[in-house]
Amino acid sequence: MENSTQIVSFVLTAYGHSGHMRYLYFTILMSSYLSIICANTMLIGVICGEGSLHEPMYLLLCGLFVNEVYGSTIIFPCFMTQMFSDTHEVSFIFCLLQLFCLYTYGTVEYCNLAAMAYDRYVSICHPLHYSIIMTTGKVCSVLLLVWLYSLMKSTLTVIIIVHQKFCGNQIDKVICEPTKMACSISAGNNVFTMAAGFVSFAVPLIPILFSYIKILAVCLRTSREARQKAVSTCCPQLVSLANFAIACFFEVLQSKVEMTHVPSSLRIILSVYLLVCQPLLSPIIYGLNLTRIRTVCKNICLKKQMVLKDTGVKSI
Repeated sequence: MENSTQIVSFVLTAYGHSGHMRYLYFTILMSSYLSIICANTMLIGVICGEGSLHEPMYLLLCGLFVNEVYGSTIIFPCFMTQMFSDTHEVSFIFCLLQLFCLYTYGTVEYCNLAAMAYDRYVSICHPLHYSIIMTTGKVCSVLLLVWLYSLMKSTLTVIIIVHQKFCGNQIDKVICEPTKMACSISAGNNVFTMAAGFVSFAVPLIPILFSYIKILAVCLRTSREARQKAVSTCCPQLVSLANFAIACFFEVLQSKVEMTHVPSSLRIILSVYLLVCQPLLSPIIYGLNLTRIRTVCKNICLKKQMVLKDTGVKSI
């Protein structure tokens, strides 16, 4: 039995011996990473730069896009580096940093989706009081609180992991998550972990369930046109929430079930699903679906074309 302080590195065995396939994996990861950064950064710039989009719903979306960039930037470079590593070894300190960022990303994502669900509830169920209940100041406070809570929770989780004892350093994932290697957990740490897990899951779930149940009740009582409008407004968030739930299920599955018998290619897909599909999906379903964002992007492109035309005419 080894103490955690004696573990100097972990080996990520999920990469396996990918051989020439590593070039294909690297290309896919690099393309995904660049797409995530470009799409989310562009939408952040559009929302921040356009005054007409400085409204609660779009500020919450901006917070979501910032989190996608954060999670991808922290994790993807490590993925791509490990693809060409022969040992797939990660230092103990870097492992903790990666785990901290992963937990922070997941918690922020979940809480942000909960805040967005409540925003849609107020907009649909209390439209006359929306501007009073959902103000810019309140939304900014909620986003700040979400990040502070996520950072604090992740810090406490990492502190607990540091003081655990590990029985090995072989982790069958592409993300360094040493919790499966723990030999024993003290009763106090076990209680805290269970309580923190329950709070992290239940607290955001309450506004999500409350909001969509209330929205469903309103939809059943309203006209067909109002129902279609409410569905079109909530559909992107429901798709994003469903995708996030699937990604979390994959993460829990890998943490609780032995995956050594699963092909390495499938283990890589399951491990990166949360950090690839969610950041890629968010700008697609929100950027393409929301009319105002599409209109602003179109106007920006038209202005650029006009400037280029004018510049060309002047130079001639």
